[in-house]
Amino acid sequence: MKYEWIDEFLLGKAGVTKDLQKEWNWIRYKIEDKMFAAVCLDNNDEPYYITLKLEPLEGEFLRKQYEDIIPGYYMNKTHWNSVKANGDISDEILKELLNTSYSLVLESFSRKKQKEILK
Repeated sequence: MKYEWIDEFLLGKAGVTKDLQKEWNWIRYKIEDKMFAAVCLDNNDEPYYITLKLEPLEGEFLRKQYEDIIPGYYMNKTHWNSVKANGDISDEILKELLNTSYSLVLESFSRKKQKEILK
């Protein structure tokens, strides 16, 4: 995978945990019990997609701009998007998308819970 930094980057965010969803062979990154990103692994445990959440219009716009961003692999195609793990999306753009996904999920919690998570 081109984005070797992704695990450290995501685990460096407040309240983030990861697990392996064996049935899907996905490494999921979550805040509490809510996933905001996943690295999808193939049968050889090699990453092939990075799936993340975006606002519907932003996701649609980005899919039109970049061929390496597609509707969410095995996810709701309106809210989730997948980035090819060996594609041409720059590190900066992917970090921005991951930050957006993290923020969207964090904002879905109550203000009180957000404060607890961000401590």
